[in-house]
Amino acid sequence: MRYLQGMTTIPATEPDNPLILGQTVHTGIEKSLEEAIREYCFSFPIITDEHINEIIKFETVIPLARAAIPPGGKFEVEIKDDDFHGFIDYLVPARTEQRLNGENQEIPDVFDLYDFKYSNNVSGYKQSGQLHEYKYFFERNNPGKKIRNMFFVFIPKVTIRQKKTETLLEFRERLKEALSGVEVKIVQIGFNPERVIEFLFGIKAVNEETEFPQEKSYLCRYCEFQEYCEKGNDYMIKLPENKRRNIEAVEKRVLWIYGVPFCGKTTFANNFPDPLMLNTDGNIKFVDAPYIRIKDEVRVEGRQTKRTLAWDVFKDTISELEKKENTFRTIVVDLLEDLYEHCRLYMYQQMGITHESDDSFRAWDKVRGEFLNTLKRLMNLDYENIILISHEDTSKDITRKGGDKITAIKPNLQEKVANKVAGMVDVVARIVADGETRTFSFKSNEVIFGGGRLRVNAKDIPLDVKALFAVYDEANKNAASGMAEPAAPAKTGRTGRKRTETPATPADKPQDSPKEEQPTTDTPEPESPQEAPETAAEQQPEKETEQPAPEAATPADGAMNPPEAPAEGEEKPRRKRKARD
Repeated sequence: MRYLQGMTTIPATEPDNPLILGQTVHTGIEKSLEEAIREYCFSFPIITDEHINEIIKFETVIPLARAAIPPGGKFEVEIKDDDFHGFIDYLVPARTEQRLNGENQEIPDVFDLYDFKYSNNVSGYKQSGQLHEYKYFFERNNPGKKIRNMFFVFIPKVTIRQKKTETLLEFRERLKEALSGVEVKIVQIGFNPERVIEFLFGIKAVNEETEFPQEKSYLCRYCEFQEYCEKGNDYMIKLPENKRRNIEAVEKRVLWIYGVPFCGKTTFANNFPDPLMLNTDGNIKFVDAPYIRIKDEVRVEGRQTKRTLAWDVFKDTISELEKKENTFRTIVVDLLEDLYEHCRLYMYQQMGITHESDDSFRAWDKVRGEFLNTLKRLMNLDYENIILISHEDTSKDITRKGGDKITAIKPNLQEKVANKVAGMVDVVARIVADGETRTFSFKSNEVIFGGGRLRVNAKDIPLDVKALFAVYDEANKNAASGMAEPAAPAKTGRTGRKRTETPATPADKPQDSPKEEQPTTDTPEPESPQEAPETAAEQQPEKETEQPAPEAATPADGAMNPPEAPAEGEEKPRRKRKARD
């Protein structure tokens, strides 16, 4: 990620970050304790009590390390050529064991090599090839110069933690007490040319490799890419290529199927390619697919009984599936309503309640939110088929406008949750059992719950995976090409047309509290809005004018019959304004 893709990460803020701690120790040994503490503090945006705890450790171990190494050497000696690039922490001229004039004499062009490690893992570093490579490439790049001895300088790391029962002052007193007994260890390493050969072969293999799978080890905990590599947390946004996608190609199918018990739902899902069953009801006796039981896990440790809730098991399973370190192509959830109940129990424990009504302002939304957000993680998994299975519920009736009741057929899930889940899938379908015949039904109306974002022309197909794939692929192509059933033309009748041609005029209603009484007058007045129907009738096309108006044209409720249009050439009579009571 760093060297091939050129990726960088967000700077670490943990006080005990190994890279920052190691750099601080190197700076303290090379320059001074004050410079090391300053560099450590400026590596973080904010300093907390935990950072101060690390500084207390530096104040003890850095002076010990500075006193343990011989003086007169050179820090950060670079080794660089076409094959190798590295830095020796400390290179000091070698001296004779015999003294001359009370001093050990310096040996020309012979050096001792020191490498600093802020760690307690002495045995692990003894197996490292680092110092062997330094010696080989230093001598190759500096003819005539030799490295006599190689040493690891182990600066002890104190890793005690503050107890919940002690104050910060008490913890720091205990920390200083632990630091008072530490010692710097200097371990000599004998040169082994085989380690250099292993290194060169390893580099050759790296240069020839084209794929870089994960290699998990204890070292991953020290890697700044761990969150991205192991957990899949991607904090980078990369815009897609400006190119139209081929949406006709089916890359993923997301289905929700339901039906009565024993109608063949699980057996049908078992026929999908390479399935993994996430089973909640234990109905796996007659299917051969691999499965994971989503249930509470109870284990006994000594006198303690510990329980892992089924919802935690389900979320852990999703986290494992997100890594895509398997060969499954289909993920089946059987049953969805059981998962919802597991989620409810999980949230009860989180909120300290026994039912949603105990905290009606928050509990319902929290349970639904936890369930749907986790289900979205499942839907986002990169597998070919995601199958949700539910039982059929016929316990509720629907009352029609006429008052008659009819049984509703829908999945056994709360209506609000069911509507949300239906929006996540491509197709909701029902398995219908008629004796020994099993069919896959896509019917959807006010009684039968179904539908989806894909338009399915077939209403019933045999209960067969290949038949389902064929219908699904056809529906996907229809959706991609924008095909839709043509809308039925609106029915037009003579009565409807005439109603449009001559709209009803509201009846005159007397005012309850007239402000002023109007006397009867013959003075011509401007045309009132009531003459609009006559004008509308005069403006109709010639064909419609020739058709006789129906005698039984029914005016709108609360309206009078519209006045007949006057004969052509006949003068329109002037209306007299009536005096209101």
